[in-house]
Amino acid sequence: MQRFRNALLNPAWLAFLWIGISVGVSMIATPVRFTAETITRPIALDVGRVVFAALNKVELAALVILLIIVRVSGKARKYWGLCGALALIVIAQSVWLMPELAERTQMIINGVEPPKSYAHAIYSSLELIKIGLLFFVGFSSLAPERPNDGSGSRAGTA
Repeated sequence: MQRFRNALLNPAWLAFLWIGISVGVSMIATPVRFTAETITRPIALDVGRVVFAALNKVELAALVILLIIVRVSGKARKYWGLCGALALIVIAQSVWLMPELAERTQMIINGVEPPKSYAHAIYSSLELIKIGLLFFVGFSSLAPERPNDGSGSRAGTA
């Protein structure tokens, strides 16, 4: 039972699950949707809007669970900066980028071509940064903890 508890308190499982969900939706399903010959751009965008709204809810839940795991596991000091960066990204996507992209999608559905915007590029860039941060959290939390000898020196330095 202790091994199961330790596994659940390791942020790695959630980080890798979150990576899989994000890559699956953002980098595989979404681009592939636009290659389907029988689907129109407005329909593909409308489906994307619904899928990304659901993804956003899942990511908000994953963020809350990650923050709880990091806090309960005693690793808050080690991961607070990374979790803070993840929170900023998810919040920016939730309250700024998703509404703007949804509005642009609605314009296209209504037959209006929206003005040029960097919102999609910013969303995609933040998505890549988020995945990179999650990889770092996942792999670093799998590494065995090194005991702190209190000397403050690093190997190879005088």
